[in-house]
Amino acid sequence: MFYNSNDTKSRFIEVIRENQGLIYKVAKMYSNSFEDEQDLYQDIVYQLWKSYPSFRNESKITTWMYRIALNTGIHYLDKGKKKAHHVAMDESFLNRPEIIDASEQERHDILFARIKNLNDIERGIIFLYLEGKSYDEIAMITGFTNTNIGTRLGRIRQKLTSQIN
Repeated sequence: MFYNSNDTKSRFIEVIRENQGLIYKVAKMYSNSFEDEQDLYQDIVYQLWKSYPSFRNESKITTWMYRIALNTGIHYLDKGKKKAHHVAMDESFLNRPEIIDASEQERHDILFARIKNLNDIERGIIFLYLEGKSYDEIAMITGFTNTNIGTRLGRIRQKLTSQIN
């Protein structure tokens, strides 16, 4: 279902372009192969499009996007395999950001591999933390309290540290 307003469609495309890194990172976090990553990316964009008319500017657009993207990623894992929604979109949305430095890429891959061993909720919380979100923002996106976020982050850090040692 697409909305008739060209302004709505144009604004939506602009929002996606401005925040495609956010969507890419969530898709990478909640998928196990490049193909699944691309499918999840497209599913997140589809879910954002379906929900876009109901966005009421009561929070930042990125807060709203994180919530939908994380919920879509968790749902994607829960249903086991993908149920693709085909949405026409500019191919540039599927371009992955490149990390030039090989050692940086290796550290990035190791961190993602360790994070993927966490449960769905922990994965989302650490992702938001690594994105530089404050406890308040993480709480708003996840629905947990600030205190709970602090406690969970402490436990997540301990788990990741124990995997390194």
